[in-house]
Amino acid sequence: MIRGVRTIAVLGSTGSVGTQTLEVARHLGLPVQGLAAGTNADLLVAQAAEFRPRLVSCSQEVAASVRPHLPAGTRLVTGPEGAHEVAVLQVDTVVAAITGMAGLSSTAAALTAGRHVALANKESMVVAGPLMRELAQGTGARITPVDSEHSALFQCLLGEPRDAVAALVLTASGGPFRTGPADLGDVTLEQALAHPNWAMGPKVTVDSATLFNKGLEVLEAHFLFEFPLHDIEVVVHPQSLVHGMVRFRDGSIKAQVGPHDMRLPIMYALDAGRPDSGLGPLPLRGEWTFEEPDHARFPSLGLAYLAGEMGGLAPTYLNAADEVAVEAFIARRLPFTAIAEVLRAVLEAAKPGELTWESVMAADERARMLATEAVDRLARVNARSA
Repeated sequence: MIRGVRTIAVLGSTGSVGTQTLEVARHLGLPVQGLAAGTNADLLVAQAAEFRPRLVSCSQEVAASVRPHLPAGTRLVTGPEGAHEVAVLQVDTVVAAITGMAGLSSTAAALTAGRHVALANKESMVVAGPLMRELAQGTGARITPVDSEHSALFQCLLGEPRDAVAALVLTASGGPFRTGPADLGDVTLEQALAHPNWAMGPKVTVDSATLFNKGLEVLEAHFLFEFPLHDIEVVVHPQSLVHGMVRFRDGSIKAQVGPHDMRLPIMYALDAGRPDSGLGPLPLRGEWTFEEPDHARFPSLGLAYLAGEMGGLAPTYLNAADEVAVEAFIARRLPFTAIAEVLRAVLEAAKPGELTWESVMAADERARMLATEAVDRLARVNARSA
């Protein structure tokens, strides 16, 4: 049963989560009032033609190619200001799915306007979690996580007294390199992008291969649910069917289980209730396994915990460093194992400071400069040894 007509706006509509959100909107018949995208003009035009939103935002460089093809009654806006306009539309839910630091300002704009935010942009909580919560509390906005792991924790915590909870448990697939090869120094971009379970964008897929994505999720859970870092566990579950668990002080565990299909947590975050997803029942057969993550093999996960323990601006430094390092790996300038080296170098250079919107932006800028210097240095070393 769908809870009435839920109007939505989608920030990052042409990305992985954005396109799956629109699949859900199509399936449930939800009106889409706003779409914000970047430079994928053809897909944005197709989305606008189908859903006929009131407002569409894109980058300035593709606006001229988008404008002539929009439906009558659809207004076009551009740049970060345009994404902000989409974010504050009078809708039931704003889906925040712009990847990385680029999604921070529009997500903050939606919360400032008091909107219910279905949060897929985990980086917003990682770099500015306390500030985001302060915005939501000040305006009465709600945040519902879209990530399958945080959606699982959100569902498992509902109705449970906080003092009964011993720990939150995030599950990780382990990515494409869980069992091999032994030496990760020579793995290729194509191997890193071959995720065994999930279809995601390149940045998130590489982060999953390094387990840094799980580190981001630990930090997001820390800020989103306000639990101490030492009470947030990560367990590798290659089948990706158990998405998250809550340990209780009585020794019991509550788990949320489902197929590895992002449309389910998206549907839940849209406040649509639990309508028929069309996916059918999950077969209860086969082997479900759990194991500890290999921190020596995947040091980026431990660096995320370290940044959380450092607090303040350290998560901002770490997030920016990863965005720069992964971009360099995707551009084939760095080997896979050098991503963690960049993260460590930037985190060691992180300056402490009070968490404010201004300091977050300044820390992000400085971290990107430090990360670029580290990438250039490691790229030169890699070139000499090749």
